[in-house]
Amino acid sequence: MKNGKPRKVHEAQSISNYKELLEMVKEKYSKNVAYKYKKDYTAKEPEYIEVTYEKYVEDVKALSTSLLDLGKENKKVVLIGKNRYEWCTAYMAVTTGNMVIVPLDKALPDNEIESLVTRSEAEVVIFDKKYIDVMTKLKDETNNNVNTLICMDDEKVEGTKSYKDLLEKGYELLKNGDTKYENIEIDNKKMSIMLFTSGTTNLPKAVMLSQYNICSDISAIATWVRIYETDTLLSFLPIHHTFECTITFLYGMYSGATVAFCDGLKYIQKNLQEYKVSVFVAVPLVLETMYKKIQNAIEEQGKTKLINTVSKISNALLKCHIDLRKVFFKQVLDQFGGNLRVVLYGAAPMNKDTIIGYNNLGIDLVQGYGLTETSPVISAETDKEKRPGSVGLVLDTLEARIDNPDKDGVGEISVKGPSVMMGYYNNEEETNKVLKDGWFSTGDFGYFDKDDFLYVTGRKKDIIVLKNGKNVYPQEIEFLINKIPYVAESLVYQREQSKTDTMLCAKIVYDKDLIKEKLGDKTEEEYKEDIWNEVKEINKSLPIFKHIKNITITTESLAKTTTQKVKRYEELKKVN
Repeated sequence: MKNGKPRKVHEAQSISNYKELLEMVKEKYSKNVAYKYKKDYTAKEPEYIEVTYEKYVEDVKALSTSLLDLGKENKKVVLIGKNRYEWCTAYMAVTTGNMVIVPLDKALPDNEIESLVTRSEAEVVIFDKKYIDVMTKLKDETNNNVNTLICMDDEKVEGTKSYKDLLEKGYELLKNGDTKYENIEIDNKKMSIMLFTSGTTNLPKAVMLSQYNICSDISAIATWVRIYETDTLLSFLPIHHTFECTITFLYGMYSGATVAFCDGLKYIQKNLQEYKVSVFVAVPLVLETMYKKIQNAIEEQGKTKLINTVSKISNALLKCHIDLRKVFFKQVLDQFGGNLRVVLYGAAPMNKDTIIGYNNLGIDLVQGYGLTETSPVISAETDKEKRPGSVGLVLDTLEARIDNPDKDGVGEISVKGPSVMMGYYNNEEETNKVLKDGWFSTGDFGYFDKDDFLYVTGRKKDIIVLKNGKNVYPQEIEFLINKIPYVAESLVYQREQSKTDTMLCAKIVYDKDLIKEKLGDKTEEEYKEDIWNEVKEINKSLPIFKHIKNITITTESLAKTTTQKVKRYEELKKVN
């Protein structure tokens, strides 16, 4: 059993619920800019809006008072929309007003939105204007509990309340002495957040989390990795997802930092520059794509040898505690705005070479690991202890163990502690499968090294078991294939070759512009031959039972969740 030796890097204030969080930030950071965004990012000269923590806390209190005046205490409230100030205000207004928040993925199709709203048993839906039609339809149906619609945009639609009007009403109620909000007492360990799993399996499960679950995770993360009140974070990943919600939104708030809202995927680099972002929360796919572009630009300028030489000098100086990376690589770092100091990432493992590459440039990468069911962080590298390839050290508040390890120490990761979920809503059978005596079985396989760093080798359900009993973790081989410069992503899967043999295959997505740049203008068959030759070289570095025997190539991206996890079950249907 492991929870590591006490390795706290920082002292941090513990919080137990969101009301305590709001009280803390109002007391410590009231004049700090909490949120910064553009009124209209499509405008030639956009107007920038800044909101202080003092104003944010007041808005939360007013909106919550208005919801309580509507009789919504103890009710479930669905929240769906893009990353925006109103989303953040609504989330806290609901939870600190003793209601249950149900954040939904803004990218879901209408039929899935309808299904999850119904399954959640929510009475209230707060949404962006793009969802007006589907929400109006839901309210008119009789198979759900929806009776109140609130649009975050100033749209006047019959039967729909506006966020703006409710906020104004809340301020009016407070002015007239309404104390409903002040009288709310939070039960720290009652379900306050209902999160549907991201959908890499067929039917999303509804995870029940308490405010204590998430607050204990934030308090623990703060002792591992420090975000400062002078930092600016870019909110880019879908905010409904527990990783973005807990780290960027809630831990950013806990730290008194500024959160800027990203204008969209294609604007990341521009937003990093204009908001002078210092902390970026991302997923490996985004970081690896950005790094490949940097490497290609360096190669085009003929500076690869120079950069490699300077990196060696820089790393030698680092051993003497002299850090000149921001001087040596200023031109590269300016592409990220010149202020980026740390990138926190999770949701999937990252190529080790990419991690080292960023660190060589002076951008500190911190990997974390967790699941929705664990609020989410289980382990992370710290500001002092890092090990590329690992997912860091298990948080001090948690215990972790490897169940049924094989001869190499690899087995299923299980965890126990205050951030582990209460269970799945209305699903005792699935809850009992993963929660036993307080221990949560993650479904991920991994191992600890001698220094207690945790390594994740793959999902239990993704493991390929060969006819000879050998286990293959497809992600390990995919990492190697994805290192090919013009390969965007890949999927390793099995195909029955005979009753006694299983063949490993790979579906490989290549970048048509990069491959043309690297290999010239060729036919797809010729490109396939070139890629196959690269795969054969990879095979030489692997045991025979892990060799890829067949490949298909495409330029069409693999199906993914909004947090960029490949929907393996969907892709496997296509190839089998």
